[in-house]
Amino acid sequence: MLCASPAFATDLPRPLGVDDFIQPDPAQARLGQLLFYDPILSGNRNIACSSCHHPDLGTGDGLSLGIGEGGQGLGKNRTAGMGEDRIRKRIPRNASGLWNLGAKALDVMFHDGRLSVADTYENGFNSPAEEWLPEGLDNLLAAQAIFPLVAQFEMAGNPKENEIAGAVHQRIDYAWPIIADRVRHVPAYAAAFVRAVPHIETSEDITIADIGNALSAFMVWEWTSFDSPFDAYLAGDITALGPDQRAGLKLFYGKADCVSCHAGSLMSDQGFHALGLPPFGPGRTRRFDPMVRDVGRMGESDDLADAYAFRTPMLRNVALTAPYGHNGAYPTLEGMVRHHLDPLAALDAWTPEMAALPEVPWLAGIDFMVRQDTREMARQRAAVTLAPISLTDIEVDQIVAFLDSLTGAGAKMGRLGVPKTVPSGLPVDPRVTD
Repeated sequence: MLCASPAFATDLPRPLGVDDFIQPDPAQARLGQLLFYDPILSGNRNIACSSCHHPDLGTGDGLSLGIGEGGQGLGKNRTAGMGEDRIRKRIPRNASGLWNLGAKALDVMFHDGRLSVADTYENGFNSPAEEWLPEGLDNLLAAQAIFPLVAQFEMAGNPKENEIAGAVHQRIDYAWPIIADRVRHVPAYAAAFVRAVPHIETSEDITIADIGNALSAFMVWEWTSFDSPFDAYLAGDITALGPDQRAGLKLFYGKADCVSCHAGSLMSDQGFHALGLPPFGPGRTRRFDPMVRDVGRMGESDDLADAYAFRTPMLRNVALTAPYGHNGAYPTLEGMVRHHLDPLAALDAWTPEMAALPEVPWLAGIDFMVRQDTREMARQRAAVTLAPISLTDIEVDQIVAFLDSLTGAGAKMGRLGVPKTVPSGLPVDPRVTD
């Protein structure tokens, strides 16, 4: 195949295959499907994993910064709630897509990499829970799955609103047994866990690790994707890509140097890079940082060299996952590509209207506060290391065409889909029609 293809500055990656991914148990995947769409896992029983990671929205939420616990509706129609139940803060970062998170080679998650495979705490992971991470988690994705459940503004809720939120504010691991207890008291879940998980003999055996493992099994089962035209091309079908897509492929692995970060079969170096994306929102600060800003990887590593750097995303199905960037700054792939070509010029040209932010009047004063801090903006500009690259408009369009070729044939269909009902009897998020 490579002999029949144009010459590339960097070798193309090998094709992905089944063996590159965790093989989930079908019964656990079906159980995880129900849990993924069930609000029972949230503190106030009013939001599910699917509320911010919906298949109709490319496994994201269609927003730059999400509306978490307390919000109502889905996607661009999601509102911030009313009265005492309204949201207290926007989610600080964009809801990432869930594609290919079961890859065996994947060893780091979250935009700042605060969850990774490591033996830092002698439990297999370096995570925000440190030594209090529950035992029995099958893989990195299972560990990731249990953290949104105990995040105040994502799913847990505010202190004094429910027992889960209250427990989180004592110590993170105090909340997970409460969630597991909720699930084990739903007869249909109890029976399903006994059937699906060999070590569970009665409902009392169900732990948060079992819930995380089921959620992981579902996400791997549902959103493993390597059946795109690009994958067919890598496997030897040189007719799988059209002329513009082939030209974009050559640019991606050549002149545009996209491959310097989006490397390998997963199309990510799993590293962290400061791109100078336009900052806005509440930021994700460290406890001792009084400023409205997001320092990225440095918040986890405490290394100044990591300031404003964010993890390189994988790119399968990227055309489905707008808006783009760790904070969803760009509504289109073209905008994101152009930012990479000249970050500082793009930062200057960006306008707040480009952000997909549902109106929240009581947070409006915070949304763009960071842009008024000239010293902070100067620090963010100084961290950018990408040198400008000159491409024509046609070449930019060709790169976008190539990125479109990364969309899997079955990406929009899924395998199990959205259940009509869940065992708790709580409402399931509706399908998104716009």
